[in-house]
Amino acid sequence: MSAYVELVRAPAALTVVGDTVAGAAAAGTRLRGRRRLLPLASAAFYWAGMALNDWADRDLDAVERPERPIPSGRVSPSAALTTGAALTAAGLILARLGGGGHAWRTAVPLAACVWAYDTTLKGTALGPAGMAACRTLDVLLGAPGRERAALPAASALGVHTLGVTALSAGEVHGTEPRTAGGALAATTVSTALANRQKPAVPAGGRLRRVATAVFSGTYASSVGSAQYAAVREPTAERVREATKAGIHGMVPLQAALAARHGAVRAATLLVTALPLARRLARKVSPT
Repeated sequence: MSAYVELVRAPAALTVVGDTVAGAAAAGTRLRGRRRLLPLASAAFYWAGMALNDWADRDLDAVERPERPIPSGRVSPSAALTTGAALTAAGLILARLGGGGHAWRTAVPLAACVWAYDTTLKGTALGPAGMAACRTLDVLLGAPGRERAALPAASALGVHTLGVTALSAGEVHGTEPRTAGGALAATTVSTALANRQKPAVPAGGRLRRVATAVFSGTYASSVGSAQYAAVREPTAERVREATKAGIHGMVPLQAALAARHGAVRAATLLVTALPLARRLARKVSPT
């Protein structure tokens, strides 16, 4: 079982469940009743993507990361592919049950983007855009029927993902300073988007503004500092640290977006998962 936990980077799913929380808050709705299944759908899609990632990279990992579950022989390629397919199906079912037809119409292209990224787009110039599309759609999954209202919040997470994915290509051999600088610029844009969005609810103005400032500041400082270090010293080690910071930085960014739209309690609950995610990352790498 530990091999499959490593295959899907199981603890890293803590950084994705907040997508639908942010999407729902931006749309002026809440994840109640059956809609609570939507964050679980997000986690299933995330795990599916991780399993497919290792299946698609099995030959490369045999050279660069032989300790990974497939090249080490702990998980067979066919089992990894089956795991990815089963988790994709689970994500689609959960989305349909949780959000009905509207969520289904978002979940289907989301699943398609996950498969397209891992099997075709990854490693190409379109790779970062493909991953950004996955994250954007995942936020919209939390706003079935009100996707247009959630689009600005989805764009903030999409821009962040674009920068992190482009930078992550240098995890093994390092990168160029301009690539790390581009990721830092994306973080700056996402921070601005998180603070400038029109609130979906007018109540609790002061608390909302303070919480948004705290969470967005946490996001900008934690992610931006690691990316700036990669700009100054674009080695593989610095890039890995910046990539991990970017993955974990999803949580305070999601919290800032949720708080901006009045869901301060949900935002606070989200950030409580961050220390746990960081602790578990020492045992199962999210990258």
